[in-house]
Amino acid sequence: MRVAVVSDIHGNLHALEAVLAAVDADPVGELWCLGDTVGYGPKPNECCAIVAARASVSLCGNHDLGVLGRIDLAEFSGDAAVAASWTRGVLTAESRDWLSALEPRGERDGVALFHGSARDPVWEYVLTDEAAVATLLLTTEPLVLVGHSHAALNVALRGSELEAGLSPEGTVLGLGEARWLLNPGSVGQPRDGDPRAAYLILDLDARTASFRRVPYDVERTQSEIRAAELPEVLAARLEVGQ
Repeated sequence: MRVAVVSDIHGNLHALEAVLAAVDADPVGELWCLGDTVGYGPKPNECCAIVAARASVSLCGNHDLGVLGRIDLAEFSGDAAVAASWTRGVLTAESRDWLSALEPRGERDGVALFHGSARDPVWEYVLTDEAAVATLLLTTEPLVLVGHSHAALNVALRGSELEAGLSPEGTVLGLGEARWLLNPGSVGQPRDGDPRAAYLILDLDARTASFRRVPYDVERTQSEIRAAELPEVLAARLEVGQ
């Protein structure tokens, strides 16, 4: 089975639509979302509706939980808190009900899924060797998927040897002979230096992973952020992928 994996959409409708158009041009069996469908971006309800309709597996992330009121917004940075508060005000009952039913962890076809990590599915960023090893040791599945960091990453554990690195556009991995932890990167707010929307294609039968990027109309999303009077930094950072 082939699967498209997305994460950290953050209310960026045009980035999500570009990813799904690319996925539909090379069809997969399922779509999995690792959380943070909302927060930061100007189109939370549209993104919730699309993911709810398309995804076989959906997780909630820290921004989703903040918008729902299950995390105190005092735990967020200033711009994130402002955006979460704005999102609370525009979120429809349908979006709220869908998000409320989600959890920050899941499992599918022998794959462990977390928004953050196995140690802390909501908040922990897997950006260090120690965090990656901890998640791999706390799970048994050969493949672990995480989001949250907004960076496309791959980590391989072969015995006691750990190999890790960024996964730029076009990175293709064979998933045999190791345990793997993969982060597909962010659809709606990449932070790995590439502003294009990121996603991952898994072939669970062939045991391969392909990291992909797709351009989208950044200026249109920026205009919508400004029209909503969200913090300017949330618009500016989309140009540079940081």
